[in-house]
Amino acid sequence: MKGTMKAAVMNQIGKFDFEERPIPEVKDDEVLVKLDYVGICGSDMHLFEDGYIGENHVTKPMILGHEPGGVIVETGKDVTDLKVGDRVAIEPGIPCWKCEYCKSGRYNLCPNVYFYASLPVTEGAFVEYLSHPANLCYRLPDNVSTLEGALMEPLAVGFHAALQSGAQVGSTAVILGAGCIGLVTMLALKSMGVSTIIVVDLMQNRLNRALSLGATSIVNAKENDSVQEVLKLTHGGGADYVFETAGSEVTIFQTAKMVKRGGTITLVGYTKDGIAKMNVNWLIDNEITIKTVFRYRNIYPKAIAAVANGIIPLKKIASDIYDFKDIQAGMEHAIHDKDKVSKCVIRINPDAQ
Repeated sequence: MKGTMKAAVMNQIGKFDFEERPIPEVKDDEVLVKLDYVGICGSDMHLFEDGYIGENHVTKPMILGHEPGGVIVETGKDVTDLKVGDRVAIEPGIPCWKCEYCKSGRYNLCPNVYFYASLPVTEGAFVEYLSHPANLCYRLPDNVSTLEGALMEPLAVGFHAALQSGAQVGSTAVILGAGCIGLVTMLALKSMGVSTIIVVDLMQNRLNRALSLGATSIVNAKENDSVQEVLKLTHGGGADYVFETAGSEVTIFQTAKMVKRGGTITLVGYTKDGIAKMNVNWLIDNEITIKTVFRYRNIYPKAIAAVANGIIPLKKIASDIYDFKDIQAGMEHAIHDKDKVSKCVIRINPDAQ
């Protein structure tokens, strides 16, 4: 498809400029997707507000966004399993498929992955069209919207966190942080049969949303000693599994006192500067297992099926939707009104349903 498209480019930290870019050409194994929705991720917020995450700094113009859903408008000549008109969720990382990690199925660890809006990659999904490998585009069933297609990316993180932890049916879990990743982790755990889920956050609005989505109990850490509340709710023993999704130094330190002896802590959230303390002696004395989560692998088909089957009410995660022309306001709302926002999504295509 010839022509130009609109792109939201961050030429300076904290500001979007709309620019015209060529619509990308489609390679033989790719499809061209007209985007309907793209979610705003916590990493987008860090890069937009601060200009860095950990050791990675923005040094040149950048297009943010890596949570896209849309409709195929063109296919490469080697693509046989997708067609024009198919609505798809796009898995935004393109692995090399050649390294030891890709060959062993752990392609999320590929050191050569091209992942949208993840430095050093400065190309992202806040654009009208994306050309993407067909094998990383997943057809959405008729009862799954392209809005939900965009939300499959954070849901995949939640599923990967739940699976990494080894959570068992009938077990207890604590989730620190009731933002988007905390909520999708909760939904994934519920779908796997975890019977008791306690969600901890500082913001009551977020906790109320967690409760409405199925949390067993909530703890407002602004008003209570969250460690003591969790111990009360678990009858003094702590939870089998603790998930840190807030990326907060305070909550990362608290995980050791919330988990049961012999239990598992799963670290999901990034801290801004990459550094945090943990209570190492306590972890050793109680033989705690620590798992970590980096994106996801081999998850999208399961996540889409769970949404299509009504097991996960994914659309309820999206608290705010902004039109593409209002992306500046949408990003600022997501950053500055965290007490009101669980997930802010940009509607790229004004005609998207």
